[in-house]
Amino acid sequence: MLFRSTVSGSSRARGRFEVKSQGEWWHGETPEMAFDGQLSTAMKIVEGFEPLDGQQIQAKQTILEFAEKHKDSLHRSCPSGHFTGSCWVVNSDASKGLVLLHAKAQKWLQPGGHADGDGRLQAVALKEALEETGIADLQVWPRAIDVDVHEVVDKRAKEIVHLHLDVRFLIKAPQSAVARRNHESLDLRWVAREELNDPRLALDPSTQRVANYGFALADQLMH
Repeated sequence: MLFRSTVSGSSRARGRFEVKSQGEWWHGETPEMAFDGQLSTAMKIVEGFEPLDGQQIQAKQTILEFAEKHKDSLHRSCPSGHFTGSCWVVNSDASKGLVLLHAKAQKWLQPGGHADGDGRLQAVALKEALEETGIADLQVWPRAIDVDVHEVVDKRAKEIVHLHLDVRFLIKAPQSAVARRNHESLDLRWVAREELNDPRLALDPSTQRVANYGFALADQLMH
């Protein structure tokens, strides 16, 4: 499987979130994180997302229109595209975020993966973060911080090119966090905000966008 350029474009804006209430971080045992097989649940998460730039506006519209037309889009068996959940994982003081060198894509990305039928996309992002970083006791902020639509090339699939409808969340790691990669990545690295443009990482614009928005929200929630 190879990844191609994003449909939703790029942004280097650092973003500013209006946090009306501190609210609560969710963890794996939070009742709201229970499996939910309803497409409407995923759509409500996207509908409640407030875009902060033009790329997000376009991506939100694309995701909702696609989901309206494809009632099986929570499942990877939907050949033309499906929902995914990803995240920006920050350390306990939000000074660094975690990227992984994806084994198949051969590029540095944020953790994430397929919804596989679960409309509770916060739970999807948290599950993928746990699996891909090996960090226990992660917590997720329940409101999405970014949305993205990108094309995926998979020569084994019925449709070689399909879409990932990616809904993204902020996740915080505990103070004692030790990251351990799994088989899906070749390496893991904590990076500071000023390292996002490091040419050695070559982060694509979409990854830089979720990182910048993730750091911006973490600054407000954790400081």
